[in-house]
Amino acid sequence: MTRRLWRAWNKSRLRQEQGKDGRTVKNISHANSPKAVLWDFGGVILSSPFEAFRIYEREAGLPQDFIRGLNARNPETNAWAKMERSEVSIEEFVRLFETEARDAGRELDGWRVLGAISGDIRPQMVEALRRCKAAFRVACITNNMKSGEGPAMTRSPERAKAVAEVMALFEHVIESSKLGMRKPDPRIYRHACDLLGVASEDCVYLDDLGINLKPARALGMRTIKVGDPDLAIAELEAMVGIPLR
Repeated sequence: MTRRLWRAWNKSRLRQEQGKDGRTVKNISHANSPKAVLWDFGGVILSSPFEAFRIYEREAGLPQDFIRGLNARNPETNAWAKMERSEVSIEEFVRLFETEARDAGRELDGWRVLGAISGDIRPQMVEALRRCKAAFRVACITNNMKSGEGPAMTRSPERAKAVAEVMALFEHVIESSKLGMRKPDPRIYRHACDLLGVASEDCVYLDDLGINLKPARALGMRTIKVGDPDLAIAELEAMVGIPLR
């Protein structure tokens, strides 16, 4: 383990071992270890699409993170939200998303944006998932759309097959496009807990977006914001108390 990862692991462990007043409390035990680990997919198991968005933004002469900014406007009623709840077709999404861009003073190709969504599999995250599966209940909560091949919206049958092998590790895959509700709606987290038969307080949840972690924390879940996957795994190890690589 590199020095940076060791520091991150110790920092995460210290947060688990100390109360708010700084006094040391009992370390993770069987009594307070989680019963389930819940995972986002894109940006956690797969690499984030945000870098692919930025590449397209540079090619199209758009401001950096313009696409993410569009997604953050009217987050419950915009084109992206409607698509992830299957309220519009892919063709309708493209038209609506391009209109939202024009309303913001820019032009973009909605089909190019869709093509950038599916990232690459992170092997170290898959290994962490395998090890968690051997000790805990595991499920995936993903905001997705009816586009591409399979729940991860891959662009080819070959990639879809590789993703399907990862998806098979989960006991349940909760897809926004099938349920008609999406993160950060608290109902989708409760639905995952109901499927697993666990209390939300007994879960750890990993996501790359803070807006999706907030309702999970409000339900009592321990949460990890995933940026660097290796640092996230170190933090997860501290929470679950077992080696994950």
